Amino acid sequence: MSRDYDVCVIGSGAGGGPVAWTLAKAGFSVLVLEKGPWLREEDFYKDELACCRRAVYTPDLKDEQHVIEEGDDEGGWQATPTSVSGWNFWNGNMVGGASNLMSGYFHRLKPEDFRLLSEFGPIDGANVVDWPISYDELEPYYAKVERVVGVSGRVVEHPNAEPRSTPDFPYPPTREHAISGWIDQACKDLGYHPLPVPRAVLSRPDHGRHSCSYSGYCGSYGCATGAKGSARAALLNEVVAEGNCQIRPHAKVHRLVSDARGRIVEAEYFDADGKNRKVSAELFVVACQPIESARLLLFSRGPKYPRGLGNRFGQIGRNLVFSAGGAGHGYLVYDDLPEERTKQLREVGPFVNRALHDWYFIDDPDLAPKNRRIKGGMVEFLFGHPNPVARAEQSKWRDGELLWGLPLKRRLESWFLEDRRLDFEVFNDWLPTDNCFVTLDGNTRDRWGTPVSKVRIGFHPHDLEVGRYLVAKGENVLRKMGARFISSGVSGAPPQNLVSGGCRFGVDPKTSALDRDCRVHDVDNLYVTDGSFMPTGGSVPQTWTIYANAFRVADRLVARLGGSKEKPA
Repeated sequence: MSRDYDVCVIGSGAGGGPVAWTLAKAGFSVLVLEKGPWLREEDFYKDELACCRRAVYTPDLKDEQHVIEEGDDEGGWQATPTSVSGWNFWNGNMVGGASNLMSGYFHRLKPEDFRLLSEFGPIDGANVVDWPISYDELEPYYAKVERVVGVSGRVVEHPNAEPRSTPDFPYPPTREHAISGWIDQACKDLGYHPLPVPRAVLSRPDHGRHSCSYSGYCGSYGCATGAKGSARAALLNEVVAEGNCQIRPHAKVHRLVSDARGRIVEAEYFDADGKNRKVSAELFVVACQPIESARLLLFSRGPKYPRGLGNRFGQIGRNLVFSAGGAGHGYLVYDDLPEERTKQLREVGPFVNRALHDWYFIDDPDLAPKNRRIKGGMVEFLFGHPNPVARAEQSKWRDGELLWGLPLKRRLESWFLEDRRLDFEVFNDWLPTDNCFVTLDGNTRDRWGTPVSKVRIGFHPHDLEVGRYLVAKGENVLRKMGARFISSGVSGAPPQNLVSGGCRFGVDPKTSALDRDCRVHDVDNLYVTDGSFMPTGGSVPQTWTIYANAFRVADRLVARLGGSKEKPA
């Protein structure tokens, strides 16, 4: 039976882009179906309203939403549609997905992350498991991401440094703000080991992409120069130009059709006009992002899959994980600083690029009794966006009182002219539990009439304990730097842009949704390559790991299809 394409990839972000790039480079015909629009560099202007106040890069919640279940004070769960709460769980619906909007902080997982259960033991109430692959198997693909997607940085000796197959990054570090040196000194005075942060941002032009313009608007914004290593700029643009890859934007895939044997034969999608279309392929790859990938598989029932694709043992949607942790900030007041330092601090654009991995593993008896080492996390330093609207919004309250008139004007004047805020973010593992998962909502539907995802977001108390420990370390650095008005917090509410799991990979179909190559158990020609595969999320942003694993799986798909059709150059 003839097929329209060799491979159909659903979703075009960090999970889908490497698959499309690799298969197209190997000479196979690839179709990418993307629900969102196809935006280019010229569309990514630095508009704060478009970025952060209106639904320009994400769907309108009246048309597409989620239903979020949160724990109440009585031990139950309260479900609220996001169209009511305004809590937006979309990360970026466009060609290239949320990778267009990432900050590009790139940290590898460490070898211990792949064997969390073996290294640190079980935790009551948490579904912690070892990964079915090792760090050594993924390491060559971390290195490949550095070259192909483009990662700028420098390698330094560090107590918790992970092994590398290459001596350094292929691109020199991005330009750093003077405050990076201040952080270095404060950390060294405290006995900490500051780490330069690699960025998926080109520090010099390459591969037809420009280097960073240092506008000060990076995370949450699209990149107007192509420097940021989005799947669109770094991967898809190239293979579309070469001819083996096609992209269909505004293609909302709502069902995968399976035959009596259990193979996927077609993807059904609504086009820009709302018409139902179908496309066939030999292999199908789902990379919609974890919540939506689980939703698609659950909705795609068939003759052999009455509970949804690969859901014979109820594993689809289970063990969803976010990133636990917290955040803090302090204010560096200009009047407290020498004139030269004040001048340096006012500069907008260069990156801070500093993190602490000192407590990625914690031996402190106050937190880890019985001399047992536990998994910790990291602290990342950054400036907040120079967004005037958001900053003005933050200044309208003082001591719980809403300011008006002259007091508000004076507060705004102080907010913008007298100091600068330095932030830190804490990342640690969000432990997988039975109370964090995705199902289909029985009442709420999207604008195409299909059930939306219901997401329960239960967290484990251990997440908060580790987060509080790390937040205290971040505060120590700000205090050493002389910052004023230091505050911080740790919360069980998840960051919507850092989500993985839901279709974890493993060996046993009774406890995992995918095999070690990310093929859906019981479905011969269906793979999932976004962050869904991760059994545990690690204590760093997951994008680099998602990229690396997608390149790894893509190589398996090339081999499955008989090897590359292209002759080596």
